[in-house]
Amino acid sequence: MASVHESLYFNPMMTNGVVHANVFGIKDWVTPYKIAVLVLLNEMGRTGEGAISLMERRRLNLLLLPLLQGPDITLSKLYKLIEDSCPQLANSVQIRIKLMAEGELKDMEQFFDDLSDSFSGTEPEVHKTSVVGLFLRHMILAYSKLSFSQVFKLYTALQRYFQNGEKKTVEDDDMELTSREEGERKMEKEELDVSVREEEVSCSGPLSQKQAEFFLSQQAALLKNDETKALTPAALQKELNNLLKFNPDFAEAHYLSYLNNLRVQDVFSSTHSLLHYFDRLILTGAESKSNGEEGYGRSLRYAALNLAALHCRFGHYQQAELALQEAIRIAQESNDHVCLQHCLSWLYVLGQKRADSYILLEHSVKKAVHFGLPYLASLGIQSLVQQRAFAGKTANKLMDALKDSDLLHWKHSLSELIDISIAQKTAIWRLYGRSTMALQQAQMLLSMNSLDSVNAGVQQNNTESFAVALCHLAELHAEQGCFAAASEVLKHLKERFPPYTQHAQLWMLCDQKIQFDRAMNDGKYHLADSLVTGITALNGIEGVYRKAVVLQAQNQMSEAHKLLQKLLTYCQKLKNTEMVISVLLSVAELYWRSSSPTIAMPVLLHALALSKEYRLQYLASETVLNLAFAQLILGIPEQALSFLHMAIEPILADGAILDKGRAMFLVAKCQVASAASYDPPKKAEALEAAIENLNEAKNYFAKVDCRERIRDVVYFQARLYHTLGKTQERNRCAMLFRQLHQELPSHGVPLINHL
Repeated sequence: MASVHESLYFNPMMTNGVVHANVFGIKDWVTPYKIAVLVLLNEMGRTGEGAISLMERRRLNLLLLPLLQGPDITLSKLYKLIEDSCPQLANSVQIRIKLMAEGELKDMEQFFDDLSDSFSGTEPEVHKTSVVGLFLRHMILAYSKLSFSQVFKLYTALQRYFQNGEKKTVEDDDMELTSREEGERKMEKEELDVSVREEEVSCSGPLSQKQAEFFLSQQAALLKNDETKALTPAALQKELNNLLKFNPDFAEAHYLSYLNNLRVQDVFSSTHSLLHYFDRLILTGAESKSNGEEGYGRSLRYAALNLAALHCRFGHYQQAELALQEAIRIAQESNDHVCLQHCLSWLYVLGQKRADSYILLEHSVKKAVHFGLPYLASLGIQSLVQQRAFAGKTANKLMDALKDSDLLHWKHSLSELIDISIAQKTAIWRLYGRSTMALQQAQMLLSMNSLDSVNAGVQQNNTESFAVALCHLAELHAEQGCFAAASEVLKHLKERFPPYTQHAQLWMLCDQKIQFDRAMNDGKYHLADSLVTGITALNGIEGVYRKAVVLQAQNQMSEAHKLLQKLLTYCQKLKNTEMVISVLLSVAELYWRSSSPTIAMPVLLHALALSKEYRLQYLASETVLNLAFAQLILGIPEQALSFLHMAIEPILADGAILDKGRAMFLVAKCQVASAASYDPPKKAEALEAAIENLNEAKNYFAKVDCRERIRDVVYFQARLYHTLGKTQERNRCAMLFRQLHQELPSHGVPLINHL
């Protein structure tokens, strides 16, 4: 299930997608790049409306905002951007910059003097309060404050900037003329990429305040909504280090560094950056200036709260509890109910294994509603639903609770929580064994457009809930034998969530489990055994269970039994009911494969009682299937057949293809065993019905490429055809059995003891 408390981290940088950089000593100044942008603006004003088409002007207007807000770029790259929007204007800008750079210092002086004319007249070209007007005024003011030596240095930098751009343009032209062979073209492009990177580094100085704010807001929004479009962890950290080199007290840069280190699970660096953020926030007095003395205490308590969340994320629960106690103490002293509500939510996260944790959660939801905190209230409701689902509450009550939560989401436009709610529904339906409903919910989430429009133009579709839904979709397709579709879903997951992203472990585990199931179905136990290590690294309990399954398939019964008993004790202690039932079913299978079906019966009855109590319908059906098989072994096929009719409907409706095949195979076995006492005509009719069921089972097994079970089916069919005197059909099944028997290893397990 989706982790519903993942979003409880205090993020002071983001308020409606805007970074509040309160502490930044670097103001706007004139750079060669900004002079080039000023030339572009001046040319746009000078060019008449008829000279530039409406579409070109629209493209130029869209280009202006990133040029004004973004970091400095090379001149050649600027030319290319302008040329893509309006080739005619690009030529004018290039000529104008060339005349200025190759002329004299007075040309640049005259250019800045002429900029003020843009605001003159009854209908000025630029309004003073517009985005472009504010930029022009800032540049004119910054230029007027420069000393003569600084003006000379700026002009020298402009000449160097122009020369580098011209050199780059000449290299581009030479490459287009001389690159004929593909190998040479690739080599030149690699060299070109290196030179561009070096140029960009050489022309990029310290960012101005607005550039830093834009960069931080953009990267923070990308990390929150679409991590793949953000800079890689190494590249982002390099940019942040460069930013902090010019201003070490820039608190928000430390916070973004903290978020960046969380991506790569670096506990030391993330803790270091988080503490630096709050230290800078307190030392610079940024909070205190706006909130008085209250701001100082606010920084301290939220520092402790974030530290608790960080330790909890890395599994350091004792340290998290200590930090949380400190946050609660400071919040109580300051009478900060909002902070206390966050602390209460994290108290539940730390103590959710306790039996009385639901009381704490209910209290948290009531308080959050009372103080008007819909986000926390909704998270609490979803956590409560998750807990009640594991406790075995009925699905209709859980869905009613989620419906109330959804009303809260839509009312307050909490799009992130809408996604989490749908992912929760998908997981709950799968837990209860309703794969069709789970598939519907997963597809609903994938087709739903996000409400959270981010300033960087990113849709919120790379969150944990999206990854959870895609993983469910991949597993559901794999269960139905659609391995190509499951592979496409996993490929999409790998592209959306690269290995270094925080949610990549979800698809890694999903991929390993699907590969394991395919290897087991194909009888490649050595391959399945090699996959156990990867599964264990991602999920220890799942890995131990899969190891026991492999040992059991390899007929290492004593080792498998020891492992299953240890796992059973551990899961009972953790109250992991779903895994407890799965382990009990494996133990029962181990008993009857060891020719002890009577010992398996109480184990299966215990599993059935648990699955009924916790309303795990699919596991209950699978348990009934195993009970029917145990009764067949004990020699009471009629009772087994009547018992089987209880379980076969849910399995055929929502079960995996492999389980459908097992159910139909078992029905055929029970029909054959029951027909032993029938009259010859009735017996022949029963055997014909059994053969039809065996054909259906064989088709199911073929979809998942389970050749070992197909071998058992064709062996059984050959025996039945022989009894009915159908020689041709018998020989065909016997030949197919012989081919499969030669290809597959035989472990000496009697056919009747294999479900």
